[in-house]
Amino acid sequence: MSEETKNGPWVVRSSRLTFENPWIRVTDHDVLHPDGSDGEYGVVSFKNIAIGVLPITERGETWLVGQHRFPSEKYSWELPEGGGLVDDSPLESAKRELREETGVSAENWIELTRFDVSNSVTDERAICFLAYGLHHGQSAPEPSELLDVKKVPLKDVYHNVMTGEISDSLTIMMVLMASAKALRGELPAPISSIIIEATKA
Repeated sequence: MSEETKNGPWVVRSSRLTFENPWIRVTDHDVLHPDGSDGEYGVVSFKNIAIGVLPITERGETWLVGQHRFPSEKYSWELPEGGGLVDDSPLESAKRELREETGVSAENWIELTRFDVSNSVTDERAICFLAYGLHHGQSAPEPSELLDVKKVPLKDVYHNVMTGEISDSLTIMMVLMASAKALRGELPAPISSIIIEATKA
C-alpha cells in the first residue's frame, strides 16, 4: 500500500508484507506518529481466533492441558484452548477444541468473555466459553501436539491463577471472569454455587 491513510491519530504512509505463513501475517507500516514524527509500526495479524473453554463438572472439577510452549520456551498448564478459523462459529470451534483435547463434550455453553490478547503489536482476539453438563469420550489431539491432560479441582486452578503459577492469559481470564460473573449472579445458580465455592480463600 502506497497511498496515505489514517489509522486513528496515526498516518500510514505505506505498508509492506514482510512475512506470512498459514497462521500469521507480519506487516511493516511506515507511519507518522500522533505527534507528527516519523515512525515504523510492525503488526502481527492472526488468521485464527483464540478459543478457550472452562469445563466444570458437578463436583467442581475441570481439566488442565499441559504442553511445552515454543515462544516462551517453557511448560504451561492451561484450560483447554486452541484456534478457530475467523469464518467459523466460535462456539463450534470451542466444542471441537474441548473434544479434541479432553474427550469431553457439553450440553450447556455460555460465552464468558471476548478480549484482545496483545493489542500493542497484534490483532489477535480471544473468545472464551464456560461449559457444563459434561459427557466423557475419547480425546483426539492434533498430530503436532504432545499434551498431558488431567482433571483437577477448580479451586486448585483458581489458586494457581492467583499465585501466578498459571500464567496463560486465556486461563486467567476464564477463571476470573467466571468468578466475577458468578458473584454478580450472571450465571445459572447451580454453576454459580460451584464456582463461588471453588474461589473461596
